Amino acid sequence: MLTTATKMRFLSILQICDSNFPVGSFNHSFGMETYLRDGQICDSQTLKLWLNSYLEHQFIYSDGFAIRLVYEYLKDNQLDQIWQLDRMLTVQNSAKESRYGAKLVGQRMIKTYLELYDIPLLREYEKRIKGKLSFGSPSIATAILMYNLEISMEEALTYYMYSTVSTLIQNGVRAIPLGQKDGLLIMKEFFEIFENLVEKIKKLDFDDFGLTVPGLEISQINHEGLIFRLFMS
Repeated sequence: MLTTATKMRFLSILQICDSNFPVGSFNHSFGMETYLRDGQICDSQTLKLWLNSYLEHQFIYSDGFAIRLVYEYLKDNQLDQIWQLDRMLTVQNSAKESRYGAKLVGQRMIKTYLELYDIPLLREYEKRIKGKLSFGSPSIATAILMYNLEISMEEALTYYMYSTVSTLIQNGVRAIPLGQKDGLLIMKEFFEIFENLVEKIKKLDFDDFGLTVPGLEISQINHEGLIFRLFMS
């Protein structure tokens, strides 16, 4: 039987990983909408291919790697490295919309997390943002929260990927459109993929930080010029 502490910890994870968690991430498609407008994403199979490409070729080298690094920096009490990571995540993001979107979601996450949990480092992060010393990053904010909730790095990566993919699938269900059942089936197929991606992130070198592929980056830049849009990118 699960202890009360374990159940409370599990419920905390469910709450912050819910795709409806009010931080505005459901407004962002990370370039997916450009592929939708070009007809390259048109059904559940093409959506799955895009999601896999996004995770494999961009996410693991940015947000995913950042979560691992935050855990390592917190363990060694290297807080300055966390603030440097915040800067690197922001300035390496070439697409203006994605850059501002990530900052906005990150700042909302910090504010919402602090309404739920009293974590001094998150308060310091919020103070730095107000003082224009930091920008705000969803992955860094979530890593600090999960570290303080005593969730392992591997679990934090898995839960963050789940939350990210779940939100993007919900956007796909709205935009393609797909049935809710199609979205659930895609989500289930990613469970094993998450495990493989966590292992890849654990083996990355610092020189890998920020790697991406041109197609994803260009789609995020071109999203700004779409005639009509459902999402930010």
